[in-house]
Amino acid sequence: MSHQVYAFEPPERFVAGTVGSPGERTFFLQARGGGRLVSVVLEKVQVAVLAEKLEELLAEAHRRFGVPVPEAGGGGDDNEPLELPLEEEFRVGTLGLAWDGESQTVVIEAIAVGELDTDDPDEEDLADLDRLRVRLTPQATLSFIARAKRVVAAGRPPCPFCGQPLDPGGHLCPRHNGYRR
Repeated sequence: MSHQVYAFEPPERFVAGTVGSPGERTFFLQARGGGRLVSVVLEKVQVAVLAEKLEELLAEAHRRFGVPVPEAGGGGDDNEPLELPLEEEFRVGTLGLAWDGESQTVVIEAIAVGELDTDDPDEEDLADLDRLRVRLTPQATLSFIARAKRVVAAGRPPCPFCGQPLDPGGHLCPRHNGYRR
């Protein structure tokens, strides 16, 4: 089976973004470089967890290897919309993160959803799936994290009781059993 690896080492731009109104948004990771533009679709929770785990990875690289981590908000934050044409290459099923000590970069892999024979896939099972691979400097990683957090936070506010998104037209909270104060 043929698979495609979209490698950007490093990308000119790598961002998380959305299309649509809150409650109906589609989340994307988008990489541009070398005259190519690649957009992949993922879930909101995947964007949130990616940002969280990238923060943990940078902190661990600093702790273990003494990697200088620049201060967040260094002025390089990307607030521009996703670039057009916005064509989905694949839907992300698995995200992988690594620290490359030799090049002092963060490696992010977004691997396509695929038919797997096991619930616990290893690298051999994932080898035939399309993937987007980017290498980011610590500064570029912090910029990505800041934007990803803004994108996730721009949606509907969560219910203070159950955590599910609040709809403008109302919300039936399972923790309230229909009771309103």
